[in-house]
Amino acid sequence: MAAVDDILRSYRAPRTVVRAHFAQPRSEPRLFSFLIGALIVIFIAQWPRLSRVNFEQPDQPMAGLLLGTGLALAATIPFFYLLATIGPLVARLLGGRLDWYGGRLALFWAMLAVSPLMLLQGLVAGFIGAGAQLSLVSGLVFVAYMAIWLAGLRVTQFETEGGTP
Repeated sequence: MAAVDDILRSYRAPRTVVRAHFAQPRSEPRLFSFLIGALIVIFIAQWPRLSRVNFEQPDQPMAGLLLGTGLALAATIPFFYLLATIGPLVARLLGGRLDWYGGRLALFWAMLAVSPLMLLQGLVAGFIGAGAQLSLVSGLVFVAYMAIWLAGLRVTQFETEGGTP
């Protein structure tokens, strides 16, 4: 359960966790598993909301909603690889030397780290629906995601340059 421990530690010390992952030998399958793991949890997080949609609109079959959501999430994989290039490009524009692997690691780990909060967001969307509560939880998810992603980018930037943040 090392991934679960790392996810919990990411909320207290995200740079330490990303630094430990960055220090391991480079492994694209490991990064891909972070992304797929995050997308699976995000898919599961959508079930309460989809159940609510199915209840409110009985003409929408649950199987169709689940299939559509799953396919949509699978289709976002190339988008996330493209999004992972933003960190290194911005770092290079600012004179840094962040490599592409570090950019992918920071983004995919941030997605996996906030996936438990996405479960909470899905529960709020399913049981309470749209409103202030969902906005608050969604904002919390966004802030946590950005904090972990930016901390990861900072660590991988300095590790690539040979320094310490």
